[in-house]
Amino acid sequence: MEITKNYNGKELTFCIDGRIDTITSQDLDKEINDELGNFDSLIIDFTNVEYISSAGLRVLIATQKKLKKDDIPMTIKNVNDTINEIFRMSGFDKILKIE
Repeated sequence: MEITKNYNGKELTFCIDGRIDTITSQDLDKEINDELGNFDSLIIDFTNVEYISSAGLRVLIATQKKLKKDDIPMTIKNVNDTINEIFRMSGFDKILKIE
């Protein structure tokens, strides 16, 4: 998995390329936590994400909980059909903002 960070003012976009699994989800969690306090809005671009495990889902929900305390919006964008199905089956499509 590769993560690219892009700032547009105080809006941070993480572009993820590859798989978010048990091992790589820890890297994503660290990257997000390292940036906490530096942004007012978070976008996670899933254009090149081919798989997400339950560990990856936990990182997303934990991140949303942290950000919600400070009213910082988190949006997941460009989700393919396979990942969208995982979100739907897990109920995360009702919890996360997915565009």
